Amino acid sequence: MSKKPMKRAERVEIIYDKKRWKLLKQLRSKTIQIMETLDNCHLRSIVHGSIARGDVSETSDIDVFLPDPPSSFIIETELERSGFQVYQRTIIQATPLYALKGYIGLDQQISLSFPLVKLRPVEKDFYRFGGEASLSTLRDDKRVLGVDKRLMLIEPTTEGHVESAVVGREEEVANLLGVSLNTVLDRVRALLRRDEVGRTGVFIEKELAPDETFEQAMKKLAYQNPAVRRRIKFYQK
Repeated sequence: MSKKPMKRAERVEIIYDKKRWKLLKQLRSKTIQIMETLDNCHLRSIVHGSIARGDVSETSDIDVFLPDPPSSFIIETELERSGFQVYQRTIIQATPLYALKGYIGLDQQISLSFPLVKLRPVEKDFYRFGGEASLSTLRDDKRVLGVDKRLMLIEPTTEGHVESAVVGREEEVANLLGVSLNTVLDRVRALLRRDEVGRTGVFIEKELAPDETFEQAMKKLAYQNPAVRRRIKFYQK
């Protein structure tokens, strides 16, 4: 069951037990292994969400993201060389304005994603909004501020975290996270709308053929879809 947005104003302190600390360590260990593989071929990556913030659960996914458009051939070659098994490759575009992204599923819990075109500033802010951590941040055993799907700001503490509602504090939260106010307002609208109408669909979701590269698949989509062509051309300038 998905987490519903919260609107309470008070701050609540959550104390982690030994089981939760152990789970966080295990998930971060897996994440570091993937990020080091990418780092070995000079590809900068981040992890975002609960792995970065620290508020993990048994259902937490590992979402590694490469902020700059890379060569998908290099990524897949390095993953294969390091022993990772790829079970799914997909191109997703959330809306006509958003960048097309490649998604590589390594298992049901671990995914690696990357933009196929340059990101807009608001798209980069999306990851910081949810909490993003670099490889060095994980190695140093640090956790970061971020907002979860309940629209609760997660502030790490030595014992766990403090959480508080974002709704009604959008400007304050934007300053704390170092993102634009428009980014916070956009994410609040999107998550509250999803709570009201249910999970919304995406503009494009295409699974790649076994012998097809991400770049080839994007070219086909651009040829077939004028909206895709416009998004590629406008933000590649």
